[in-house]
This record gives sequence, structure tokens and C-alpha cells, in this order.
Amino acid sequence: MSKLTNILSVILSGIALTVALFAYDRAADPIRSIEALTLQHPPAANIAPDVASDTDQLQDELAKVVYHVDYSDPKRFSAMLTSINNMTNTFQDDIVDYDIRIVFVANGIRFVTDDKLKGTPFAEDAALAEKREELRGRLAALHDVQGVKLELCDITRKSIGLDKEKLYPGVDLVPSGVVRLAELQSQGFSYIKIK
Repeated sequence: MSKLTNILSVILSGIALTVALFAYDRAADPIRSIEALTLQHPPAANIAPDVASDTDQLQDELAKVVYHVDYSDPKRFSAMLTSINNMTNTFQDDIVDYDIRIVFVANGIRFVTDDKLKGTPFAEDAALAEKREELRGRLAALHDVQGVKLELCDITRKSIGLDKEKLYPGVDLVPSGVVRLAELQSQGFSYIKIK
């Protein structure tokens, strides 16, 4: 349910409550209740400007989300890409600005390079080899089309001696992935890790 729908539900609930109270109060003293209702509750037309300003405020908010990838399972990574795609589509439909980031740490490095990473703890396996091209394309679309930011832990990259040039385009290096996650959360980003 969108924020606008929630706001409209609250307003309609308030109107329904006012009508119910009016009906109850009117039975006790019809003249007094009409005067009180008119003085305490302005006509519904005066409500519209408040609704519009609330809607404008919601549209001005920035939805901030960070996804944490420190796992090696391609199915799990695929599920995360689907989640992010659904999220960006929903935000766009609701006209909500967003800043979505994926922070790759440890095993997550497997998903930002075509290097097979032989001889490292993150070496490509058969499951990743089978899905790599599809996952690369979906990740690129999220970055290039939807504006999702990609950040890789440089400690991980340096620990296996992977050249920066072997990373996918659009992958930014951050000094420490876990520190970056903490920074983003302190800046109001919601943290998501697909299980």
C-alpha cells in the first residue's frame, strides 16, 4: 500500500468518525451539534490542501536502501537482483526518489568480475559459471538503467590481488565494505541481506 493510500485512508477514517459522532450528538441536541460541528470541523474542501502538501512531502523523500552481498550462492544473488528490480519499479511507479546501493564483501567479489578467481577462496564454481552471463547482464541493467550503485570492499580485492581493471564497469571501490555498511546505515539507509 502506498503512502498516499495510507494518508487517504486516515482522512476517510477521520471523516467517518466525525459523521458517526455527529449522528450520535445530533440525537441528543440537533441545534447545538450542528453549530459545534460547523465550528470545530471546517468543510471537507479545506482538507485538500493538507493532503496535497503531505503527498508532495512524500514525493520529496529519498528512499535509501543498502543490500549486503558477502555470499557465493548464485541463486541467492539472483533473488537479490529480483528484489532490487522490484523495488526500483515500485519506487518509480510511486514517484519516489531512491538511492539503492549494493555493497560487495568477501565472497560477493565473485559477482563483480568475470575473472575465475582461481586459487582464491572465492573461485568460480560450476553453478556460477552457468549463471554468470545472465547475472552480469541483470546487474549491469540495474546499474545502467535504474541507477543502482555498486561498491566493492577494497580489502577483499587486495587480499586476492585482483586488478581494478578486471572489475565490471560501474563498480566503485570502498576502503572497507563493513565500514561502508555501517556508514550508510548511520546515514539512514535501510539494510537488507537476502537469505
